[in-house]
Amino acid sequence: MIKRRFIAIALLIGAFIIGYFVYSTEISGSHKFKLGLDLNGGTELVYKADLSKVNQVDISASMNTLRDVIERRVNTFGVSEATVRLERVGLTGSASEERLVVELPGVTDTDKAIQMIGETPVLEFKLLSKTATTTGNLNISASSTDFLDTGLTGRFLQHSELTFDNNTGAAMVSMQFNNEGSTLFAKITKENVGRVLAIFLDGDVKSKPTIKEEINGGKAVISGNFNGSAGLKEAKALVSNLNLGALPVPINLISTQTIGASLGADAVNKALFAGIWAFIIIALFLIIWYRLPGLLAVIALLAYIAINLAIYKLLPVTLTSAGIAGFILSIGMAVDANILIFERLKEELKRGREVEDAVKEGFHRAWTSIRDSNTSSIITAIILFMFSSTSVVKGFALVFLIGVITSAFTAITLSRSFLLAIKHDNAGKVLKFLLGGKFKGEKIAENK
Repeated sequence: MIKRRFIAIALLIGAFIIGYFVYSTEISGSHKFKLGLDLNGGTELVYKADLSKVNQVDISASMNTLRDVIERRVNTFGVSEATVRLERVGLTGSASEERLVVELPGVTDTDKAIQMIGETPVLEFKLLSKTATTTGNLNISASSTDFLDTGLTGRFLQHSELTFDNNTGAAMVSMQFNNEGSTLFAKITKENVGRVLAIFLDGDVKSKPTIKEEINGGKAVISGNFNGSAGLKEAKALVSNLNLGALPVPINLISTQTIGASLGADAVNKALFAGIWAFIIIALFLIIWYRLPGLLAVIALLAYIAINLAIYKLLPVTLTSAGIAGFILSIGMAVDANILIFERLKEELKRGREVEDAVKEGFHRAWTSIRDSNTSSIITAIILFMFSSTSVVKGFALVFLIGVITSAFTAITLSRSFLLAIKHDNAGKVLKFLLGGKFKGEKIAENK
């Protein structure tokens, strides 16, 4: 009994520490909740990626690079808690549509938000066709079909810097490719000596150097178009844009959404109001209907809420209105587990078992139902999270999944430990009544 009470007290202290962590970090701001745009206010930009020139096998890599590039650019402007993520809309394969979603909390000026993303350059290296090379037609337009794609694009770019020609002092832009890009660049230059390898930026030709020999090491140089002070300024701007990120694929803005800070604050207040009232009503129901076990379940429920909120802070989980709905729904799941346990406990008391045996048997008999119910909920949450294409559903699924797992822990571990810590020896009618029994009535013999 002493050991059981020690465990129960330790669990209570642990729950209190977790709850204090949630409260203190929210006050100090060290681990504040990460709120979505619908709760915090801000701007959401949705871009559609043009993958018409990307091989099917390269789509995933291109989109991941695109996300990283835009993320670096947004972070450069110091937007707090900005989120850049990918979404696939529609069926898989050629029928799907790849999108880039940029969430900028606190930014409610749409034009400013679009400016933050900017017109980052699309960098491409294209070979002049052999026919055009033979005829000497080197001044053809950028849209000419005489330029052939090489597969070498900005997604292979590692960094860019401003350099100067040792002989003329003219400004040049040096680019270093990553390992994959270096290998591809070496192959292109080796197989096409004597041909023109044009450098395109956003569809405009920036340079048309002739390949003189195989170039290893993955270093390319743009030169010849940066003369005088204006040319130097242009070269610096180009280096800046390239380092912020040359996009591997073009993107088009297809939708914007702006939520004011006041609307976000109102959504938070309403969510808190709903959550508090949901807890109060549930607590009253448990205490009135199940008496002492209900009171202990309310204490376990408080611990459950503290554990969940701490997890949301530490992961961190971006909380949206849908996510809060998932959290409140998971509270219902936690209550459901306790109800199953308490009903089994009442049945065992009616069968005439002693209190301690009734508690143990009640938990034992309820466990199968709790396990199966939680397992089905976990499977549903995982499927929603893995196959959903929208952040709203994913956020709901993640919060609900965490809640279901935590509810199983609190129902089986906390509630059970609290009940077993109660003195059961020579339990009188009052204790049996508080545990869900009746003052009067004969014991019902247990069916064999």
